[in-house]
Amino acid sequence: MAGWLIAVIAIGGFLAAVALYDVLQRRHTILANFPIIGHFRYLLESIGPELRQYIVTSNDEERPFNRAQRRWVYASAKRQNPNFGFGTDQDLDQTGYLIIKHSAFPCLDEIDEAATLPCAKELGAWRDRPGRFRPASVVNISGMSYGSLSGPAVEALNVGAELAGCLQNTGEGGISRFHRNGGGLIYQIGTGYFGCRNPDGSFSLPRLQETVEGAPVRAIEVKLSQGAKPGLGGMLPGVKVTPEIAAARGVPVGKTVKSPNAHSAFGDVDGLIDFTELLATTTGLPVGIKSAVGGARFWDELARRMAERGEGPDFVNVDGGEGGTGAGPLVFTNNVALPFRRGFARVYLTFAGHDLHHKVVFVGGGKLGFGAEGLAAMNMGADLLSVGREALLAIGCIQTQRCHTGRCPTGITTHSRWLTRGLDPSLKSVRCANYIMSLRAELLQLAHACGVSHPALVPHTALELLYEEPARRVDLCQHYRYPPDLHSLSAEQAEVIGKLCSRPAAAREVPVAVS
Repeated sequence: MAGWLIAVIAIGGFLAAVALYDVLQRRHTILANFPIIGHFRYLLESIGPELRQYIVTSNDEERPFNRAQRRWVYASAKRQNPNFGFGTDQDLDQTGYLIIKHSAFPCLDEIDEAATLPCAKELGAWRDRPGRFRPASVVNISGMSYGSLSGPAVEALNVGAELAGCLQNTGEGGISRFHRNGGGLIYQIGTGYFGCRNPDGSFSLPRLQETVEGAPVRAIEVKLSQGAKPGLGGMLPGVKVTPEIAAARGVPVGKTVKSPNAHSAFGDVDGLIDFTELLATTTGLPVGIKSAVGGARFWDELARRMAERGEGPDFVNVDGGEGGTGAGPLVFTNNVALPFRRGFARVYLTFAGHDLHHKVVFVGGGKLGFGAEGLAAMNMGADLLSVGREALLAIGCIQTQRCHTGRCPTGITTHSRWLTRGLDPSLKSVRCANYIMSLRAELLQLAHACGVSHPALVPHTALELLYEEPARRVDLCQHYRYPPDLHSLSAEQAEVIGKLCSRPAAAREVPVAVS
């Protein structure tokens, strides 16, 4: 009996010690929130390749991000080996498969993983805004609000943006204290006008000035819709409107807040142009719009009126229907709004038809946080890429798809103190920065493989969509009916970015996360 008792005490003491260590450590959110039990997740992950051979899905079957994609993000974020062995497991002859046609004479430039990879265009140059600037990074963090994300998650993204030298979009929930940790911001204004609203919910220009002047805002984005739930508003129940959320949004504590499905400050194309010019004139900052793509009439009229008036948004952020959201009706996430490539091509070609494509900066979003998809978007004319869920994967998301429940196990999309306590912004911010820099380096490697110094300079003929019938193999841009003589950059823009990228990049001192 004494032996059994000693064994039980020893095992209990060991488990108690492990639980205490798990709760106190900050390296792994899962272990901090689920001591002891969380180790089984890492055990199963470690033997995943063996299990998948018999009873689990393959590397590329899961959605929205498959296992291979998640593994690449995790490895890049932790500075582990991101390479895959034994060759591709993809069916290279499947319909619509993307192939990047490398050059026989690639660039010899040495790639610095800490290089910021600047945008080929200046934001605000067309209208000569006082706050015009050239974004230092083609990869930036997409709009995700404080409220939909926890405070520690927003802080991790903001510090990560500062470390990586990129921008963070605030999302439509206003600017919180978690956004003020060094990262440059794109302040998003939605239909609720959070951070720039009157008590009745209408837009307030004085409040906008106060918000912009009190934060490191580099540009303003007017959100018309997002890809995952276009045409919908939203509601934040009063029980979730904490003092901090209320302060960021400019609403009463504890009162339910509604975001309408349409803007009250304007209701037509000319009104939208007037509104963007008002914001830009008042703040001096570049102002753009974000929208999913539905009917073509709006885009036709917008481009036509911008060309006629010589006024309008400095940038257009096209969000694909495959984009993410914290919560949305299934029919909207599945069936409303065009997917990114189709939607972007429709918008870009419309603007090109009015000779605006060299003046306006184009931003793309919707599962573009990987080298091939990012390069394809830039080849179609995107100047900047927005990454959302991929950045969340970098700071610990494990794709449980519980964002709408308030029970996110990694503390990212919940305000539970127990669950958020395991998310350490000081560590996760470094992982976010590591991922962004890894993606930029991969985009640069692909550009060099194609024989040019910047992804925006990759010729349209370098990307091809494969089909089973050889006669149907077409260039990516040809598939979307781009004219053969259409160039994403003007000769002057191409020359400037070519010179910028030919200079040796000064290394940034970025902390390296240890797995």
